[in-house]
Amino acid sequence: MDFEPSAKAQEYIDRLTEFMDSHVYPAEPVYETQRAELVAAGQPHQVPPIVEDLKREARSRGLWNLFLPDAQDPAHGLSVTDYASLAEITGRSPHLAPEAINCAAPDTGNMELLHLFGTDEQKKTWLEPLLDGQIRSCFGMTEPDVASSDARNISTSVVRDGDDYVINGRKWWTSGAADPRCKVMILMGKTDPDGHPYAQQSMVLVPMDSPGLEVVRDLSVFGYHDQHGHCEIRLTDVRVPVTNRLGPENSAFALAQQRLGPGRIHHCMRAIGMAERALDAMCRRAVSRVAFGKELARQGVVQQWIAESRMAIEQARLLTLKTAWLIDKKGFQSARSEVAAIKVVVPQMATSVLDKAIQLHGGGGVSGDFPLARAYAGLRTLRLADGPDEVHVMSVARTELAPYLGK
Repeated sequence: MDFEPSAKAQEYIDRLTEFMDSHVYPAEPVYETQRAELVAAGQPHQVPPIVEDLKREARSRGLWNLFLPDAQDPAHGLSVTDYASLAEITGRSPHLAPEAINCAAPDTGNMELLHLFGTDEQKKTWLEPLLDGQIRSCFGMTEPDVASSDARNISTSVVRDGDDYVINGRKWWTSGAADPRCKVMILMGKTDPDGHPYAQQSMVLVPMDSPGLEVVRDLSVFGYHDQHGHCEIRLTDVRVPVTNRLGPENSAFALAQQRLGPGRIHHCMRAIGMAERALDAMCRRAVSRVAFGKELARQGVVQQWIAESRMAIEQARLLTLKTAWLIDKKGFQSARSEVAAIKVVVPQMATSVLDKAIQLHGGGGVSGDFPLARAYAGLRTLRLADGPDEVHVMSVARTELAPYLGK
């Protein structure tokens, strides 16, 4: 296995790193100020103007849609492994960098679905403006009334009525749905409730301005409200054309796997970037504070925290890069167990590093004066997003035990 970035990837790494230093990090306090002003003005989900400034700058530098694998965009020719290092860099500023280069979730996964399975009309209507950064999107799967860790429980009904589907149900944790730029939801719902458990659901493109679609509320995460929102949505007799179906009928589970494979690489590498920045903050704090007659950096327990954090980050990164390499070389099916493993290992590692950084910052660590508490809240949520840890542990166990059970 060779995780050395290709020459082209190294060029992008250098360009992205320079963009982060010259534009993204300096924009962070501007973003916070503009966001606070918008919240005070009663517009908590309006995008701060600095984001669009960063998007224009990134695009002018050719740092745009880099998440697309080389088969989809030969212009940049990046493999999944190549992009992984870029995703880690953007994770160091998770509220700004991914969106600045048009590589933010859930749009990335939705764009991949539209590219792979969308009709020409669907691509023209939704994929092109998404790739152009003109609109945002959301993905409606999780529901408040069922245990959505088992996606077979999803109960939103999608009933055919002539040339239309009529949709009724409730979704929540629909990330991005509160952003006024969010124009379409890819919804998972049951089109054949009596079919095989894995062939009951379809994906349907639902415009956010559809009559009967109501954004009920934006859910907070440990008290924090995201600019894009994590929303509960009610759908009452929402009618969309059958031509809005994405892919074959009753194929949602198969399509979802295409969406989640590379997407989990992106999530995990961004989380590693967040952990790296937390470790950097920990080291800076350790050399700048004195307690009991010497710098914190000379206290044995602090040295242990820093060493444990470095070792954990390196282990998690290697496993994630191995997973990306397997997807590149052998396809997603050959890396399913590894994808499940990183989904558990990386968020647990990152929250552990953030916890140590918070502890080292004392009372400041849990305040809003440092970004650590908010970062922790987001990373802790990753242990539930795209399936809770326990589901992925079960998947790894099944793969490991299969030869012994004769299955």
